[in-house]
Amino acid sequence: MSAVATPTTALAGLAPIDLVELTGRAALQTRFDRKYLLPVAEVPALLAGLDPATRVLEIDGRRSFRYESVYFDTPDLVSYRLTAHRRRRRFKIRTRTYVDSGLCWLEVKTEGTRGGTVKHRLPYHPDDSGTLSPGRSFVDGILATVGSGGGNGGGSGSGLTFASTLTTRYLRSTLFLPATASRATIDLALCWEVGHGVRLELPGLAIVETKTGSTASHVDRLLWSHGHRPTAVSKYATGLAALRPELPCARWRRTLRRHFTPDADPEAPPSV
Repeated sequence: MSAVATPTTALAGLAPIDLVELTGRAALQTRFDRKYLLPVAEVPALLAGLDPATRVLEIDGRRSFRYESVYFDTPDLVSYRLTAHRRRRRFKIRTRTYVDSGLCWLEVKTEGTRGGTVKHRLPYHPDDSGTLSPGRSFVDGILATVGSGGGNGGGSGSGLTFASTLTTRYLRSTLFLPATASRATIDLALCWEVGHGVRLELPGLAIVETKTGSTASHVDRLLWSHGHRPTAVSKYATGLAALRPELPCARWRRTLRRHFTPDADPEAPPSV
């Protein structure tokens, strides 16, 4: 009997691409992100339908990499609430550590034109991943530029107090899609954690995200052909809402009910 295909084995047949080439050909710091939630068991079939020219990021023989992100917000969760209420000038602040390489970045994501996402990055020391202190002037400068400093989406961030509010961990594989010079990521082993060790783990769920210019990628069309549509989900906001049910969460209620409970069945049909 043949071995059951897994996401890891399904990636083995793709040609590799290194980080330098991937960054040069599909940096996409300004982009459109589409996120899809699907059962991990469906990922191998999805990968089997990829364009043969698709390549997978490979570093030192590895094709899946551990990520850890620490998100920062104000005591009254300005960043979360701007996202929950779909404010145009919303922002997200995090450190991202690439666990296997030891590299770390401080990142500020803001809303670009026509719904696009703009990511601003600063190299960061991994030992500082839990604090904004070394990069606070960088954060304030970005927020001042885009006018995303307060509850109404105006001003700079210099008067705000930030602290870590959520940590996410997952295993990521990254695909390069040459036809559209774009990328897709597949995140597995998903884990969210707030203070005092309260966590949510969803091993049966995968998040597939496409990062493109204005044109949808082959992966988007492949997902559509399998009946998957982009889902309103944010690793930060949806994860925080799952762990703190008192927060306003109308934007993600259906997603939370279907996917973000420990006994959720990711293969169940959407609720209506």
